[in-house]
Amino acid sequence: MSRISARLAATGAAVVLSLTAVSGAAVADTAVTPAAGQAVITTDVDFLANAALNGIVIIPIQPASPAYDQTAGLTVTLPVSGGVANIPSFYGDVQFGGGLLFLNLNTGKSVTFKQFDFSVDNGYFTAVPNGSTTPVPLLDPAGDNVINRTGLTQNLNSSSFQVDAAGAQYLDTKLGTGYFTAGQQIGKLALSYTPAH
Repeated sequence: MSRISARLAATGAAVVLSLTAVSGAAVADTAVTPAAGQAVITTDVDFLANAALNGIVIIPIQPASPAYDQTAGLTVTLPVSGGVANIPSFYGDVQFGGGLLFLNLNTGKSVTFKQFDFSVDNGYFTAVPNGSTTPVPLLDPAGDNVINRTGLTQNLNSSSFQVDAAGAQYLDTKLGTGYFTAGQQIGKLALSYTPAH
């Protein structure tokens, strides 16, 4: 059983599999529409405040786009750049463009993550840090997870988005801090993914 499906079963999370059939005859088309969608990470104001108190700043890197609301917190949108996945069936991967720069103002240390990938069967987001080719498990969808499909578009909404144990250890080591912990709540996730067709 995958990590995300096991987490859904263990926590009694709400899983909604609403399959909406695509009606009408298929139309032959030689053009291929690339994969599309986005992962929207909304951070809690409390997480941002505590990170700032510990000297930690997180900066999105293009083509990721940030937005800020003093009630909702910082929202970072990572655009889908590829992948082959079936989220309702818990398999495959979705890749994203953009990245995140983590900076510790107290130590002057930083680490940049790019090549974000949601491993659906493993149930976590990995990213490749600068100076490495090895992906690090960084963030985990958790809490109540709602999965649905409308036409070709697959959606995952997680009420909790948490720091993975491996990601916490990596960040603490690279940034010279003890701020990050396994299962640390950073906010919530809304992911939409339309496969190439």
